[in-house]
Amino acid sequence: MLAPAGPAAAEIARGGWLMTGLFTVVWIGVLALLWHTLRRREPGAAPRRPERLILWGGVVLPVVVVAALLVYGTMTSARVTGVGEEPDAVIDVTARQWQWHFRYRDADDRIIGESIDELAMPLGRMVEFRITSEDVIHSFWIPRLGGKIDAIPGRVHTLRLRADRDTPMRGQCAEFCGLEHARMVFPVRIVEPDALEGWLATREPRPADEPPSADAPAGRAPPRHGASENVL
Repeated sequence: MLAPAGPAAAEIARGGWLMTGLFTVVWIGVLALLWHTLRRREPGAAPRRPERLILWGGVVLPVVVVAALLVYGTMTSARVTGVGEEPDAVIDVTARQWQWHFRYRDADDRIIGESIDELAMPLGRMVEFRITSEDVIHSFWIPRLGGKIDAIPGRVHTLRLRADRDTPMRGQCAEFCGLEHARMVFPVRIVEPDALEGWLATREPRPADEPPSADAPAGRAPPRHGASENVL
């Protein structure tokens, strides 16, 4: 997360550093006010009015800070989620215990390839992910590219991400989904746009309605019967 490789992640990192700096200043201010309050009062000094400190430090300051962060977050939410951006590619993401299934679509919305537990993205292109789940709630997250979004059975959530660096990175499930949740990770390969179809050609084609085989690149087995019983 501290080394963003796309615009959404860069916006999140910028907001994180902004909040860190802002609340550091607030913390220093609180310590200064505490020192000012506890120090010995000089002889003959006028009595202080503690209600002013409560009003400005306990009401005005929190309202101003939180309102400013709310405005900032609202203004940047579109850049984080990719709303309004025209996607260059579409990838269907289906999560299941404990596996990720990716389907790649062309401009005519036809499936041109699939991959299991391994994702490929074209460099510098905006990708629209259509995310859902077959069993329990999972969460799709590529920390270096953007924020996470839940994969919920019966619903399709949309997230748009762009990779501006061809550096190795990984994605993972960010929602506890069962005993093997920690192993539900996948490498993310950033390839040149012209090389994506060649990469997909190396993956064994599979009908859209057929479940994935046990030969997942990450070495995980297909879903087991009764696996949902392990979910708390």
